[in-house]
Amino acid sequence: MNDQTAKRNFDLGIDKQTVMTLGSHCSLQVLKGAKDEGLNTLLVCEEKRFDMYKRFKFIDNIVSIKNFKEIINKNFQDELIEKYSPILIPHGTLISTLNMDELESIRIPIFGNKWILRWESDRMLKQQLMDESKLPSPTQIPSKNEIDGLCIVKLHGAAGGKGYFLVTDKKGFEEQAQKLIKSRVIGSEENLFIQKYANGVPVYLQYFYSPITNELELLGIDRRYETDIDAIGRIPSKFQISSNIEPSYTVVGNIPIVLRESLLPEVYSMGERFVESSKRLVPPGMPGPFCIEGVYDNNANFIAFEFSARIVAGTNLYVSGSPYSDLLFETPMSMGRRISLEIKRAIESSKMGLITT
Repeated sequence: MNDQTAKRNFDLGIDKQTVMTLGSHCSLQVLKGAKDEGLNTLLVCEEKRFDMYKRFKFIDNIVSIKNFKEIINKNFQDELIEKYSPILIPHGTLISTLNMDELESIRIPIFGNKWILRWESDRMLKQQLMDESKLPSPTQIPSKNEIDGLCIVKLHGAAGGKGYFLVTDKKGFEEQAQKLIKSRVIGSEENLFIQKYANGVPVYLQYFYSPITNELELLGIDRRYETDIDAIGRIPSKFQISSNIEPSYTVVGNIPIVLRESLLPEVYSMGERFVESSKRLVPPGMPGPFCIEGVYDNNANFIAFEFSARIVAGTNLYVSGSPYSDLLFETPMSMGRRISLEIKRAIESSKMGLITT
């Protein structure tokens, strides 16, 4: 089957367009939003989760597989294209499941820029794009030998905070790295990225950029709830020393935040700089949802330590819209629904090529 056949859904009407995603992360929000916009919905889920997803009536079709890796099978993709003509909405599970060569080889049209997901997954490329966008960020520590003071060590890719740890010296780094190697979370120390720890209030800024209207929208803001770093605050200080708890950063949920209004001009400016930089470095840029992640310090200055070049799980807070989306839309607008609204607009204006790769 040629690429022309694979992309034939570009010519389909709205009533025949199918939104597809993997059953994890934010799939319920994505498919609920698609159904609210009148689009067909398709979920590809692992067999172990089928019983859970079949509860939701807005999912028109569910295809169960043993492992998400099966998504790269060409015959499987051809079957989905032939039967459903889907657009695949990427999220963190797709990125954490596939390597970038596998993801970029997917023949199903992907909403957004699939090439920029490589930049999200590689810490060095990620930092390059953040620097190009002039986002203030923590100092990168190039080697364990240069650790001097409190640092945070992270894995590459979308791991939901899994494996992150704090260190203050080379010895602590080596001890924690060996634990990850023995548990097969990483293969070697080379899989780790070291940054100076940025102290402040964690904030995750949820954006949507439309290449059709050339407008940037702020649709929501959240912070993550992480174990055990958030749970440690519930332990009285006199017990913390004796408990010997190693703090971890595995995300278990998200909490809504509304910023001081005086901070919003810089929030929009950061998002616009990121959009423009991504156009230069990773064409076609950053169509669709993305997130700039960081902390506000004690002077209310934002320090960015991450970005996610796709929808993030924190948007699940706002299935019925957020205080920020309410300022822009008359109807409740989740990030998932905003994606499908963009698909509809692209179909109506014959601009599907602007929003898919």
